[in-house]
Amino acid sequence: MIITFDLFSALTDTRSGASVTFAEIAGERGWPLAGADVYDAWDARNKALQREARAPVTFRDVSGEALALAYADLGLDVADPIGEDLARLHASIPDWPLWPDVADAIARVAQHARVGLLSNVDDDLARLTRAHALVDPRLVLSSQRLGAFKPAPEIYRAAAAAVAPQRLVHVAASARDVRGALEAGITTIRLARPGHAVDPEGPQPPLEAQDAADLAGLLATLD
Repeated sequence: MIITFDLFSALTDTRSGASVTFAEIAGERGWPLAGADVYDAWDARNKALQREARAPVTFRDVSGEALALAYADLGLDVADPIGEDLARLHASIPDWPLWPDVADAIARVAQHARVGLLSNVDDDLARLTRAHALVDPRLVLSSQRLGAFKPAPEIYRAAAAAVAPQRLVHVAASARDVRGALEAGITTIRLARPGHAVDPEGPQPPLEAQDAADLAGLLATLD
């Protein structure tokens, strides 16, 4: 069995980590905004654009466009800092914290299955994350590698094909990731995280964990 985790919701407290950098940028530019406000605007645009993104578009491409749109939404008068700010944000990825339950849980899961990542991020950015060191680097299944973006069904099916004939089980936190994986026919466990809920209009996950420590026990129930 191959267990993949979503990188930036299930494993990483991305909002806390990225908001620090956005707060620094806002402070330096005199913007009357909290870092979390800038992050939320960027994240919303990022997710919207990823729904339409197709290869050879990269995560960097989408993130840069999303940042420009977020700044416009917030009414920020910015000449041309998008590339600079995006590079600064990505350079801070090694500082983005894992959720507190992650390291021990992955160690327990790895005793029974191979563990990887399934993420929209580019390969080099995935390697910067703290989660990358906890998984099998051969099982970092990125949009860049698979040629598709979540929540399109193509990425989940491509991930399943990449690990076949072994069974793929995906651990997701965000509504779009849970729904996308389930609609693609992938065995999915929803890991509850702050700020994320199940899409009420989509299929409901049959397996849920309130804490990553519960995952090993849930995996043991799978046929």
